[in-house]
This record gives sequence, C-alpha cells and structure tokens, in this order.
Amino acid sequence: MDVSSVLQGSWEFRVEHKGIKIFSSRVSGSDIQGFKGETEMQVSMKKLVSLFYDMQSYNRWVHQLAAIEVLEKNEGADYVVRQIINTPWPLQKREMILRTGFISTGENSLALTITGEPDFLPDDPKYHRVRHSVGIWVFTPTSPGTVHITFVMHIDPGKDVPASVSNSGLFEVPFYSLNNLRTLLKDASYNPPYPEIMDQYCSIIENDPGKL
Repeated sequence: MDVSSVLQGSWEFRVEHKGIKIFSSRVSGSDIQGFKGETEMQVSMKKLVSLFYDMQSYNRWVHQLAAIEVLEKNEGADYVVRQIINTPWPLQKREMILRTGFISTGENSLALTITGEPDFLPDDPKYHRVRHSVGIWVFTPTSPGTVHITFVMHIDPGKDVPASVSNSGLFEVPFYSLNNLRTLLKDASYNPPYPEIMDQYCSIIENDPGKL
C-alpha cells in the first residue's frame, strides 16, 4: 500500500469530536466510502507499537470487536489474524481475516498495513466472511512524547448491508476505536511489553524516554 497516496487522497472533512477528526472518501468501483480518522496522543512510539502487538487487549479498544485469534505469525510484525465483529440483529456477525505488518515510512514514522485475506480459511457458516478490507495506521511523532495517529480503512461488509447504511455508520469505527485507544493509553496500569524483535526491522528513536 502506497502510504503517501492514501494520506493525500481526496478526503472530505466530516466531523471533529474530542480532538478526533473524521474524513470520508469515495472509492473507485465501490458504493461504500472509505474513512479516515486523525488525532494526536500523548504517548511514546514504543508504547504504541507495544499496544498494537498486544492483541489480547484489542477487545479493550477496537470498536465492536467480539473476538480475535492469531492464525499465523511470520517474521517481524507479519501476522494473519481473524476478527469477529458484532453487528446489529438480525445481521450475522462479520468475520474478517487480515494480514497485518509494520513498515517504516521514514522520519521515525511507522505504518501498520492491513490487507484482507478472505480465503485464508474455509468459510464458517456461523459468520458472514468480509470479502474486502484494506487499511493502514500511520504513527508520526510531532514533538517529544506526542504522536500523530492516522487510521484509514475501506471495508465492504457484504451485500446484506445496504451501502447507505454502511456509509451512515462509517464514522463510528474510527471515532470509537481512536477514543478507546486514547483511554487505554491513559490507563497507568496498562504497560504491555515492548516487542524487542521490532528493533531488527525498524529504528524507533524516542525523544522522551520518560513517557515510554
């Protein structure tokens, strides 16, 4: 995924609440719009990376996450994960199979890419398998102990969900996920271990180690 083209795309500002800005964008070939959420948080880069490695705690901040399972772990930060997402009755819960991986984007900035792999497992009749999902998280330090976070994603939940319904609710995912993420990071008791293996794949320079 080309990070610069994603961030500089044709985004329409929609709303700002609690310091979180939400944007939307039309996506070629789809009636479902993409979303972008942006905010700044008082946190170190290493703690952010640690949080995204701590998948057992994803249910504390990922919006409507019912369950998560690691299906495959490769070198570095390359994972394949299965997520079950709650949906309103009578819709089936959504099942998403995603490949995630960290990449360096220069200037001490990191990105976590997300790509759907819907055929990684046979379909489970208990869930509706999401066939298209792609996204990216970008972490850019702006000052000592402060990181600008950008969350971009495009998901087609399936033909049983009208595009108008998906588009009307697309602001919930970036807002609540980012707001929950901020709440978790402010919890002094939450200190996930830093994955030392990351040092083999990228260099994180902390200007304010006291905030790690």
